Amino acid sequence: MEPRRLTLGHSPDPDDAFMFYALAKNLIPSHGFAFEHILQDIQTLNDRATRGELDISAISIHAYTYVCDQYALLPSGASMGDGYGPLLVAREPLEPTAIARKRIAVPGTRTSAFLALQLALGRRATELDYLVVPFDQIFRAVRSGAAEVGLVIHEGQLTYRQEGLQLCADLGAWWAGNNDGLPLPLGGNVIHKRIAPAERKIIADLLTASIRYSLEHRTEAVGYALQFARDMGRELADRFVGMYVNNWTLDYGERGRESIRRFLGRAYHDGLIPRLPELEFVT
Repeated sequence: MEPRRLTLGHSPDPDDAFMFYALAKNLIPSHGFAFEHILQDIQTLNDRATRGELDISAISIHAYTYVCDQYALLPSGASMGDGYGPLLVAREPLEPTAIARKRIAVPGTRTSAFLALQLALGRRATELDYLVVPFDQIFRAVRSGAAEVGLVIHEGQLTYRQEGLQLCADLGAWWAGNNDGLPLPLGGNVIHKRIAPAERKIIADLLTASIRYSLEHRTEAVGYALQFARDMGRELADRFVGMYVNNWTLDYGERGRESIRRFLGRAYHDGLIPRLPELEFVT
C-alpha cells in the first residue's frame, strides 16, 4: 500500500532541520505517511498558511491569528525564547525611544518578532518606519544604510557581532521581564483541519517522536543540521539548536500555552491583531 503523502513546510535553518532529522532520513516508523519537506523562509510559510496550501507547516505564533480557522496547533515543535529572542541591532547602540524613530529592517510583518517589536515599542505598524527584507538579508540592509536598525531572528541572534553590529535590545528578555518570566512564543507547527482528527493525532505523535529522536541522538542530528547553518561551525550551531529545540519543543506545557494566550491577548488589546484566536491544539 502506497504511503499517504503530506506536505511539511519548515524553515531552512538548523533548528528546524534538527527537529525533522528523523523524518527526513526515515529513522523512525512513518505509520503509513510520507512527507514532502518544503523549505522556505518563515514569512513565505506564514503567507502559504493563510491560503491553506500546506498540510503541516511551521508558522509564526503571530500568524496563527490569521490561520486558526484552517489549522490546529500541534503540541510539539514550538520555538520559545526563554529569556532571549529576536534582537534589535544597529551600527551603534541605540535606546528604545530612538529605535522607534529609525527605519527598521524586519523579516516579515506576520512574524512573531514583528509583533513583539510593536508591543515593546508601544507602536502599531502604521506608526513605524520599516522595511521588509528576507531574514538572511537583515545585516546587509543595516550595513548598507538601507535601514538603521535590524530585527534579527534565527542564527543572526548569535552572529551579529561578526557583522560589526551592536545590540540595542533583546525582545525575549524584554518579554520575560514584563511577563512573569514567561518565554516569548515565536513559532509552532500546525496541521490543516482537512486532515481527519484521528490522523492528526497520529501525525502529531510522529512529529514529537522525530524531535525526541534528535534530542536523544544529538551529535548525529546536529551534524545533519549543519548543512543549514549559515556562517556557523558545529559549536555555534549546537548552541543555536539548544536555544530553540528543548523541552518547550517537545510540549508547550501550561506555561507555554499561557505565554501564547498572553502574547496574542496583549496584541489584541493593543489593536495589533484583528481577532483573538482560541487556541486549538491536537490532543
